[in-house]
Amino acid sequence: MTRYAEVIGDPIDHSKSPLIHGFWLKELGIDARYERHRVEASGLGGYFADRAADPEWRGCNVTLPHKEAALDHVPDPGGLRQSIGAVNTVFRGDDGALVATNTDAAGFYAPLGATDLVGAHVALVGSGGAARAILFALSRIGAAHVTLMARNPLKGAGLLAAFGLKGDIVPLDSPLPPVDLLVNASVLGMAGQPALAIDLDPLPDHAIVYDIVYAPLETPLLAAARARELATIDGLEMLIGQAALAFELFFGVEAPRGKDAELRALLTA
Repeated sequence: MTRYAEVIGDPIDHSKSPLIHGFWLKELGIDARYERHRVEASGLGGYFADRAADPEWRGCNVTLPHKEAALDHVPDPGGLRQSIGAVNTVFRGDDGALVATNTDAAGFYAPLGATDLVGAHVALVGSGGAARAILFALSRIGAAHVTLMARNPLKGAGLLAAFGLKGDIVPLDSPLPPVDLLVNASVLGMAGQPALAIDLDPLPDHAIVYDIVYAPLETPLLAAARARELATIDGLEMLIGQAALAFELFFGVEAPRGKDAELRALLTA
């Protein structure tokens, strides 16, 4: 038997996680595998029950649309429900029990580590599981005001309150305020989804545009930002960052981050 981990979601064929983890496993000479597995919402509970009984299963990454629902099926010893409110990684603890955690917040923050965002005005598009992790990170780094662009204003207001953030909630088609950081945490711009139609003209020249979508890597939002010569961060930054933390939880060793340039070349080939 071979140890293995997975990424689950619906849809899942677009996921680059198997390429990332497979690259690291090969680099480190680890006898294990990492696969995609499509799980429908109705099968989420059964999936975790089956995998909990399989000693070779080391865990999974959780993507759309299961990041919030997974909390109903996996033990939450770290209090994720009360903090971030979403799961992106489930791993098997030392005692064999499943553990829910979230590496998205740290993965999101990593490429911003050298940027002073204390007192910043941030615009965030989306209010799903990834947005929750980003709001958690923003609350920890001292963002002063968050304009949350969301379809559901009541849900948006609840999210800002949950993370103790000051801000406002506006519809997705609202004009963009002159923010320091714009983050797209929605599916808009993803392959098969409508583009994120937003005018970047109000942004100041120092603004950063961060799109967590990675399929395609060059989203219309990032292309527009680069045309304006704004600083940009693409979806691979967060994807690789959160994956590295999950990899160590699954396989017990650090991911070889010194190989990031080679990994990015593989992912963009």
